[in-house]
Amino acid sequence: MSRIGRKPIEIPAGVKVSLDGTTVNVEGPKGKLSFTHRDEIQVEIAEDGKSVNVVRGNDLRTVRALHGLTRALINNMVLGVKNGYEKKLEIQGVGYLASVKEKVLTLRVGYANELKLPIPEGLTVVCPDNTHVNVSGCDKQAVGQFAAYIRSTRKPEPYKGKGVRYVGEVVKIKQGKSAT
Repeated sequence: MSRIGRKPIEIPAGVKVSLDGTTVNVEGPKGKLSFTHRDEIQVEIAEDGKSVNVVRGNDLRTVRALHGLTRALINNMVLGVKNGYEKKLEIQGVGYLASVKEKVLTLRVGYANELKLPIPEGLTVVCPDNTHVNVSGCDKQAVGQFAAYIRSTRKPEPYKGKGVRYVGEVVKIKQGKSAT
């Protein structure tokens, strides 16, 4: 019995949800998203059009797992097209810089060459200064994936803490070798 799956998804004003077979289409002020769910799960829009319900066909283990997952993914789509998602990263290190030009994020993070990362469609990347990067968009998965990719270019190292990290992320600094 999925507690998450049984909760109805409230549709806020300005967001339109439609069904086309097993495809759920969500459209709002921030953009459009679509998701194709499995056949074992049924998605129903209430008659008043103000909520979406996710119903499972049987109680098999995989269907129970997909029940809450499907509801969470549709809820993330509804929230994304209404408010959007954002990840903030900071770069620490002497000479480490970031800049955006024409849908390309350029990172200088201690390698011999600059890293040029193309920005995926549907995402907005902004550098308020040369040591901060803000990734935003309506698709929660795409925002998190690209932010994780930026962080993976130079993860924070444990001795000095240099590298790319999320804002507010705590990096445990190890003690170096000491001469006794």
